[in-house]
Amino acid sequence: MTFMRLVLVLVFSAAISGAALPTSKPEDVGFSTKRLERIAPLIKGHVDAGDLSGAVTLVARRGKVVHLEAHGQMDTGKAMQVNTLFRMASMTKPITAVAILMLMEEGKLILADPVSKFIPEFANGKVAEWNQPNDSRGAGVRLVPVNREMTLQDILTHTAGMTVAADGPAGDYYARLKIAPGATLADRVKAWGAVPLNFQPGTQWQYTGGAGFDTLGRVVEIVSGMTLEEFFERRIFQPLGMRDTFFTVPAGRMSEVAASFDRVKGALTRAADGPAVPAYFGGGGGLVGNAADYFTFSQMLLNGGQLNGVRILSRKSVELMTDNAIGELDLRNYISQEHDLKGYGFGLGVRVRKSSGRTGWLGSPGDYGWAGARGTYFWIDPAEQVIGIILMQTRVLRLRTEFPNVVYTALE
Repeated sequence: MTFMRLVLVLVFSAAISGAALPTSKPEDVGFSTKRLERIAPLIKGHVDAGDLSGAVTLVARRGKVVHLEAHGQMDTGKAMQVNTLFRMASMTKPITAVAILMLMEEGKLILADPVSKFIPEFANGKVAEWNQPNDSRGAGVRLVPVNREMTLQDILTHTAGMTVAADGPAGDYYARLKIAPGATLADRVKAWGAVPLNFQPGTQWQYTGGAGFDTLGRVVEIVSGMTLEEFFERRIFQPLGMRDTFFTVPAGRMSEVAASFDRVKGALTRAADGPAVPAYFGGGGGLVGNAADYFTFSQMLLNGGQLNGVRILSRKSVELMTDNAIGELDLRNYISQEHDLKGYGFGLGVRVRKSSGRTGWLGSPGDYGWAGARGTYFWIDPAEQVIGIILMQTRVLRLRTEFPNVVYTALE
C-alpha cells in the first residue's frame, strides 16, 4: 500500500469513527514501504485459497500507524472496510487484566487475594487426580483438598487449574455442569466455583477459556460496584476515546460487524452470528471492536499505561502485567503445529516471549499479546516499539506466524 493510499484510508476511517489515527510514512519510523506491501498478497493468498473471507491488518511503530488495510470481504458480496467491527473473543482478556490492575492500584485488591474472598463458592476447593496416571480414564479419579486456594494471579496467568472442557481428571465434573443459557455472570461464576480443579493451583499452565477471566470480570463487578460493561466503558474506553468497542452492539450497527465463517470440507460456510446484546458481560470474551480502537488500547500499554495525557495504569503495573509470571512452566497446552508458542511464558492476560530462538518465528524477547477464537490477534513489541494487529472471523493459525514474519522483515 502506498503512503498516500494509507492516508486516504485513514481519513475515511476517521470520518466514520470520529477519531483520527496518528500516521506516518513508513520510512520515517524505520519501516520499508516496499516490504510492508508484502502483507496484501499474503492475505490475498489465504482469501483466494478459501481459508478466510477477509481481514483487516494494522502495523504501527513509535506511536505512528504505517499500515492499515482491508482485505477481501466482511460478508458475502460486501467488501471489508478498515473500520469493520469484529468479535474480539479472547482479546477481551487483556482488557480485563487491565481492569483488575486498576483496582489493585486503588488498593481495593491485591493479586495474591484468594478468589473466595470475593466469591465464596471458590472456598474449600478440591482437585481431581487420576487414580492411576498410566490408566487414567479406566481407573477413575479421586478428589483431594487444594494445597492452597487459587488466587487472582493464578487466574490471570492461567495456572489456577480451572476446568473448562471434558479433558483432564476433572473433565467429567465439567461435562455434568448445568448452566442455563440465560444465566447471569454471577450465577455462572458460582457454578464454576463448585467444580473441582484439574491440578493444584500454580503448578501447571492450562488455558482456562472463558471461565477464568469471566470470574475475574465478576470480581471487577463486585469490587467496583459497576457491571463489567459499565467499568470498561467509563474507566477505559471513554477516557481513551475507544468509541467503537463495546459488549452491546449499538442499534443500527450490526451491519458493520464482520460475518463469521467456518471451514467445512475445504469450503467456507457462514457461521451463526452472535446477538447484538450478549447473554452476559464476561471478562473472558464478548467485546466487539475494530482495529483502530485496539491499536489505541495497545499503544496505551506500549506507552507504559498512558495515552494522550490520559493515564489508565502506572508504568510499574504495565511492567508487572507484561513480565513472565509462570517461571519455567510452558504453554504446551496451547501449542499447535501452525502457531507454536515454544519460548513463551505468560504474564497477566498476555503471553510473553522469553526466547526468540525457540519460537522459530520473528519477534523480540519481551514481546507480548494474545488472540481470539475467531482469528483476531495482536502483539506489542516494546524493544522495537512495534504494534501488529490482524482481525478476521475465520481462524487461520498460520497467519499468527506469517503476519509477524512479514512485519519484522520490513524493519530497516
